[in-house]
Amino acid sequence: MDKARTYKDLKVWQLLHEFVMEVYRIAKFFPDDERFGLTSQLKRSAVSIPSNIAEGFSRWGNLDKIKFYNIAEASLAEADYQLFLSGELKYGDPAHALSIAQTIKPSLARLINSIRA
Repeated sequence: MDKARTYKDLKVWQLLHEFVMEVYRIAKFFPDDERFGLTSQLKRSAVSIPSNIAEGFSRWGNLDKIKFYNIAEASLAEADYQLFLSGELKYGDPAHALSIAQTIKPSLARLINSIRA
């Protein structure tokens, strides 16, 4: 496997970008009165995930990298709950986004563990 030259080369980042695109697609179906509530919060938490991967990738020290990748993990957990909630509230169908999130979790854990090793 070739070494990643940019964060965009990371498979986990590519999955996360797909995740964000799916979140934005789903959020179009949320009610207007959620524009400044769940819609905004879900979009922010989703965008935070690949953003923290990008920022962590640019850090030189392993502890800094791990810090940002851990923040990405926490934002993924936040978005996962918000997608679950949107499904419970019948705001569109979050099944595909939740499926992507489940795929990402172990990939993100592997990325963090590879730096710790």
